[in-house]
Amino acid sequence: MTNSDVVKAHLLLAKFLEKFDLAPTFTIEEFQHWFMPKADIVDSYVVANDGEIVDFVSFYTLPSTVMHHPVHKSLKAAYSFYNVSTHTPLTNLMNDALIAAKNLDFDVFNALDLMDNKVFLDKLKFGAGDGNLQYYLYNWKCPEMPTEKVGLVLQ
Repeated sequence: MTNSDVVKAHLLLAKFLEKFDLAPTFTIEEFQHWFMPKADIVDSYVVANDGEIVDFVSFYTLPSTVMHHPVHKSLKAAYSFYNVSTHTPLTNLMNDALIAAKNLDFDVFNALDLMDNKVFLDKLKFGAGDGNLQYYLYNWKCPEMPTEKVGLVLQ
């Protein structure tokens, strides 16, 4: 991405996160730190239309150790990070992210039911996990809220 594209992607994400009751605010420097692709750490992709960044998808890597298996020693897992869809339907955008992750040799792709993710989870055949992720935010007064109002991914 060019510097101009980084700025455009940053603004796209910032505008998207405004609609949530609980969401971070990234400075341009933080955006570059968290979202500029780094092998085996984070992958980010944009969709451009006539020079404008219209969609953004990202996922981070969290490998796991496979214990007591004679052949497989690790599991390369991708975790959906922040995804913004204004042009491409979110299900299609996430399907492209699944393909990108497969092409990068990931073994599994995980996504929380936060933000707009419920739109694609069933359609793309994501299996339900075995529990609910719970946040505890120290020194924050935060009411309970439905997952679609949460725009915060902790990793």
